[in-house]
Amino acid sequence: MVQVMARPLMPRLPGWCARVPSQAPILLWSAILLSLFWSGSARAAESAVVQEILDGQELYIDANRAKPRQTARAPQHVKTGNSRGQLLFNSGAVGRLNTFSQLRLGSGCFLVDRGQVLVSGRQNGCTRSARLSVRGTNYVIEVKEDGESEIAVLEGSVEVQPLQDGEPVAAPSTLLEAGQRLRLSPAGVVLALLNLEVGDYERILRGPLFRDFQMPLPGLETLRSHLNLRFPGVTFPLPSSSLTLPQPALPSLPFPGLPRLF
Repeated sequence: MVQVMARPLMPRLPGWCARVPSQAPILLWSAILLSLFWSGSARAAESAVVQEILDGQELYIDANRAKPRQTARAPQHVKTGNSRGQLLFNSGAVGRLNTFSQLRLGSGCFLVDRGQVLVSGRQNGCTRSARLSVRGTNYVIEVKEDGESEIAVLEGSVEVQPLQDGEPVAAPSTLLEAGQRLRLSPAGVVLALLNLEVGDYERILRGPLFRDFQMPLPGLETLRSHLNLRFPGVTFPLPSSSLTLPQPALPSLPFPGLPRLF
């Protein structure tokens, strides 16, 4: 890296560089190299560390029973039986799996095959009928037995691109804002766009994706602030966020150019 920024290796720069401080070309090329590295990291295979298992030990990586601090890597499956679990993705985001849920790690998003998954942080998710592009958020994906899916955005925003069996379809994407939920058919057709009311938030926050977990969520304080602004005077059963999460060196970024993601 030192040799890259050394003066003998610098190319001839345009005339405008003569009018800026001498450090500017170095900073410019450093920014370009960092930009290229970040773009490459967006394509990198996902990995996830098991942080917590609740209600027994029925959390598996592929067919093998998993333990806390064990790592799953794409294209492995993570699934639960009659247990719940929390994963820390290499993006720095956290995913919580409800009972009898399954996801498969990928290169652009993780694919939820069945069940219910809470995501907190900057992490894209997919179903067979939708790809979700996020900007640091808290959302829930649910895939039912008949293939119908539902995305609920608790805070932040999510862009939902319809898919059919993992392939893009000729339909516009939908931008979901905080407090909205979207129902999709197995073919990626929008069935309903609804608002989350106070009772919906209470049901989710008191439910299995929040109840009894000890490890923190990276987006918990943002969610708390959003709820205080949207529903002033209402007290929600949010857990403490006194613990801290390890941070990755660089976050993974959404990469919209891939036509098929799993």
